[in-house]
Amino acid sequence: MENWKKALLVGSATAATVMFLRRKRSAGLLLSGVAVGTLASEYPEHFRHFRKKLPDYIEQGSNFLDIASRLGERLAEAVERRGTDWFEALLPK
Repeated sequence: MENWKKALLVGSATAATVMFLRRKRSAGLLLSGVAVGTLASEYPEHFRHFRKKLPDYIEQGSNFLDIASRLGERLAEAVERRGTDWFEALLPK
């Protein structure tokens, strides 16, 4: 990769990070697009492979989020049940 492309990539990625941290999302998205575009121009074969695999990645991510959501719901139910059980155990019978 040529030096000017490296500088463009690092500069735009750094600036995008700063913009996201400052809550300027539109500027962050624009600058991250510049960084991704620079990478895509340098490595088109990798991005072609990534585009082919993108639906699989999305499906795996949504499956992971579904599992995490169900786990969170079950933990919340367990905490709720446990919360009332210990209180009732303290009450005289």
